[in-house]
Amino acid sequence: MRDSLDIKSYIKSTTTKPGVYRMLNTKGEVLYVGKAKNLKKRISTYFSKSGHTSRIKKMIEQISNIETTITKSEADALLLENVQIKKYKPKFNILMRDDKSYPYIYVDTSHAYPRLSFYRGKRKKIGKMFGPFSSVNSVRETINILQKIFKIRQCSDIFFRNRKRPCLQYQIQRCSAPCVGLIKEDSYKNDINMSIKFLDGKNEEIINLLIKKMEEFSKICKYEEAALCRDQIDSLRQTVKSSDISNEKGDLDIIAAYIENTSSCIQVFNIRNGINYGNEIFYPKINEDTNISTLLSYFIAQYYMNRHIPKEVILSGKTNDEAILKKILSNKKRSSVKISTSVRGKRQKWVSMAINNAKSSIILRRLNKKDILERFISLQEDLNLCDVPNTIECFDISHTSGELPIGSCVSFNLNGFNKDEFRKFNIKTTDRGDDYAAMTEVLSRRYIRLKKEERELPDICLIDGGVGQVNAAIKVLESLQIYTTNVIGISKGKERKPGDEKIIIDSGKKIITLNKNSKALHLLQNIRDEAHRFAITAHRKKRDKKSIKSPLEEIPGLGPKRKQVLLKYFGGIHGVIKAGEDEIQKIPGINKTLANAIYIKFHGETN
Repeated sequence: MRDSLDIKSYIKSTTTKPGVYRMLNTKGEVLYVGKAKNLKKRISTYFSKSGHTSRIKKMIEQISNIETTITKSEADALLLENVQIKKYKPKFNILMRDDKSYPYIYVDTSHAYPRLSFYRGKRKKIGKMFGPFSSVNSVRETINILQKIFKIRQCSDIFFRNRKRPCLQYQIQRCSAPCVGLIKEDSYKNDINMSIKFLDGKNEEIINLLIKKMEEFSKICKYEEAALCRDQIDSLRQTVKSSDISNEKGDLDIIAAYIENTSSCIQVFNIRNGINYGNEIFYPKINEDTNISTLLSYFIAQYYMNRHIPKEVILSGKTNDEAILKKILSNKKRSSVKISTSVRGKRQKWVSMAINNAKSSIILRRLNKKDILERFISLQEDLNLCDVPNTIECFDISHTSGELPIGSCVSFNLNGFNKDEFRKFNIKTTDRGDDYAAMTEVLSRRYIRLKKEERELPDICLIDGGVGQVNAAIKVLESLQIYTTNVIGISKGKERKPGDEKIIIDSGKKIITLNKNSKALHLLQNIRDEAHRFAITAHRKKRDKKSIKSPLEEIPGLGPKRKQVLLKYFGGIHGVIKAGEDEIQKIPGINKTLANAIYIKFHGETN
């Protein structure tokens, strides 16, 4: 703890009300965010008790200031705590990274022949949405089942309108070809209604309706239609039979946590209307003193901040603050939410299955880490490095004939790719097509910032390029007095075949070729390929953005509002091109000088 904080005076003046406290270091960075029913009592425990874990001791040594926020209740404190954990990402908290939006199955009920489609985004479209699913694969699998059973189209509306004969989906019996009128509108709507019932979990109701239809067709000797109903019934029963959770009603989530040393894994199974919508896997960052109860408490509070809350949550163990969590979830859902920790029978089997999944995931992750370590050791041996490296940063430049150059930086450590450290750079200062200057700019910007912020430098700076790029990198690091980072180059051979790469070491003075089966080579290739993918993706986005750029954006003095008024007045860009200078000048906010500039842009100099 820093001397600048008079802890006795601070605790004496701290309130006894509930709230959130933030531990800060000398740089003003948030080290830890916590909640308390009694702020004074909770904060004092950090400084009055002995026997803290090494993590807490390490944090206390760095505390320079403590900030507090008073809340109305402990429940409000829990909500605020999780908002601030997500905002500040304190290194001494349990962190759960997850910012993705979740996929849905969308049915456009306004169309005469609705399609089943994958959808991700805001739920404002007209029609029905089913989900959220935990993964894209879960959506695809469900749509595939519905295509097999009910032959619902999945093609886009443009594709649908322009068909003159059935497509391959009809040939493989995955679509009834409504695009060319091979199924009547009423029959297709019936199939859509059946699909919706399936997504609502009404499987038994669908089977009973199909049995009734099959019997009716049999009575009037329509045996082909009766056989089709029979096949649908068989497919549905097989699908229902394959689901372990087919008899469950309503919505529920099964959450299981598993901890092994300082590794943790949480598995979440989402059950909606008796259908398993897939599972999610999380690896929260935990500390050595974290137990299952604490982990589940933190996880649940963060997990449901931006997600659908089911009617019931089944947990693999008891949590801290169970009553508060239940109250928060119920208030957010605006209906009662049940949290179950002791279940029996079939439900207990689901929990055991989820725990086994979590345990298996940790083992696989550990084996993956072991393989990465072996590759790092192989790299040390093959390149004759002094120590086994911990972090590698790789740089690449992407452009099209020198246009719109983009630089990329990817980071790789013993845990795999560290996407928090991925960076892309718009090249600002170099001449067109000058790869050496572009590399110099990217490396300078990256390492000047790292030094300025006093952050850890990588052990290896890997350059996707030849001796010229490697020498440019060495000059940058020498100018910044960085001598602990090894600069290594990886360049493709003459035929640019994988395995023929040249490895440039010893400050660009030595070029070696590694065995095609070398683990070190595979590691360098993997990192190089990711840097290339990251750079080229950013470059293509930039290039596509430029290709759809309006010529009006290049006119000085014509801002977004005036541009909008101009396009609205003339009905689009073609109207603007046809307009005379006098016509343009009539628009409010556009003076003679600006009108002249707009006219010249499309017609050249005026007479």
